Amino acid sequence: MRSAVKIFNEICHRKLNVAVAGIPKTVDNDIGIIDRSFGFQTAVEMAQQPINAAHVEAESAVNGIGLVKLMGRSTGHIPLHATLSSRDVDCCLIPENEFYLEGKGGLFEFLDARLKENGHAVLVVAEGAGQDMIPRTDAQKEERDESGNPVFLDVGGWLKSELKKWWARDHPDELFTVKYIDPTYMIRAVPANATDNLYCTLLVHSAIHGVMAGYTGFVCGPINGNYAYIPISTFYKIMGRSHQL
Repeated sequence: MRSAVKIFNEICHRKLNVAVAGIPKTVDNDIGIIDRSFGFQTAVEMAQQPINAAHVEAESAVNGIGLVKLMGRSTGHIPLHATLSSRDVDCCLIPENEFYLEGKGGLFEFLDARLKENGHAVLVVAEGAGQDMIPRTDAQKEERDESGNPVFLDVGGWLKSELKKWWARDHPDELFTVKYIDPTYMIRAVPANATDNLYCTLLVHSAIHGVMAGYTGFVCGPINGNYAYIPISTFYKIMGRSHQL
């Protein structure tokens, strides 16, 4: 959308008869005012496969834990919906809710109880969860990606290491297994399912109708169940603060 704003402004400057229309796109479904972005349903559906695999691996081992890291930098919609859809997940960690490892009510206490009760557990974590708990060097604290966002460390790998340290400390003579699965690119690099295909078609048709009606510099998206046209510059500003809405 940042690029679309620049293109729109340049077209206006040159007074060209070119329309610019945008469609909100993110599989994370984390745009505050938009009901749903396309790709989200497909991502949730595909996330079931690694969760099922983690459950099988955990159930097949003594004191086994299946750990799955799913997409979600600032919001945990994919991990949350995948967890609710699965029925096999014991704990889901998302950026919206802080968590801690040690002490009463901590993650270790919860997993200890689940392992004693069931002999295995499945843990799903969003990529943005617990980032403030992972040790970083000064250089890592300042690192940014191409879009200017802070570079996240691998919370799954860190959590796997912490789980092993905890078990070795508190249960030194008992077997323990952690199976870590990171299916990020398996989820991203798949064809859209039928629901997302239909939804994207409706978005595109609505955008074309707006252009043919003479509008430009807008974003088409569903708000409260209705397809609305939002000025593209306004929408870009909203996206910039959407994680705080």
